[in-house]
Amino acid sequence: QVRFVESGGGLVRPGGSRRLSCKPSSITGFSNYPWGWWRQVPGKERELVACLSSITTNSVPTYANDVKGRFTISRQNAKNTVFLEMSLLKPEDTGVYYCMPGKWGDSHCTADDAWGQGTQVTVSS
Repeated sequence: QVRFVESGGGLVRPGGSRRLSCKPSSITGFSNYPWGWWRQVPGKERELVACLSSITTNSVPTYANDVKGRFTISRQNAKNTVFLEMSLLKPEDTGVYYCMPGKWGDSHCTADDAWGQGTQVTVSS
């Protein structure tokens, strides 16, 4: 089973920046999947904050409204790694961030139950 290893989280002051990384343990055709970054806050459902569509659908990024203009999703195909660049961080960005590929060739991001451990981002002064 493929595992997803997220890293880069930590404590950040409001207004600060952070870059998260995600690397699957093994995957074939990395760029043929859409990749999403999801955030979970205690007491709330996991939500999709950024999605990068598959290369076959032109790698189009989409963002949740509350992170638009502040977060950037990208991938480095040669290293099978997905990134989430976060800037102008706010306390409400606090949560555990997870990555997950969607379905082969899709333009949108979906998720199953095979979550990794995630990486905690805490935005606080």
